[in-house]
Amino acid sequence: MTIRAVNPATGETIGEYQETPPEEVDRILHAADAAFQAWRRTSVEERAALLREAATLLRERAAEYARLMALEMGKPITAGRAEVEKCALACDYYAENGPRFLEPERVETDARRSFVAFRPLGVVLAIMPWNFPFWQVFRFAAPALVAGNVGQVPFCL
Repeated sequence: MTIRAVNPATGETIGEYQETPPEEVDRILHAADAAFQAWRRTSVEERAALLREAATLLRERAAEYARLMALEMGKPITAGRAEVEKCALACDYYAENGPRFLEPERVETDARRSFVAFRPLGVVLAIMPWNFPFWQVFRFAAPALVAGNVGQVPFCL
């Protein structure tokens, strides 16, 4: 099956994408798990630093990304720029606060010492609507990545 991206203002096809065959889906998921096995071993400080870099890149490329949203979905340029900035703010927020959020929490029990530990879980599969194409990804990706997880957004499945 072919999926077409259409400029809603002109009706012009701006891209065509093929449905992903099942064997390719398996390859993609195995690659995501391999990425997780490496990513989970990075320090939370390193993950936070990379989120800060992502925020910088988002801001540097805001005009380009806003134009893409305008072409693909008819989103006004100003709304696209605002969406990109919101994503950058999320990256900054989790870069700043993620390490603190992930610190073990002591809890009172009958044991001498008990705590809740936050450990990476794996690949987060994100299936979502695309009315906010950047925000939908970053709202799940920023906290997942800082926590040591990886994300997979299925395209053309």
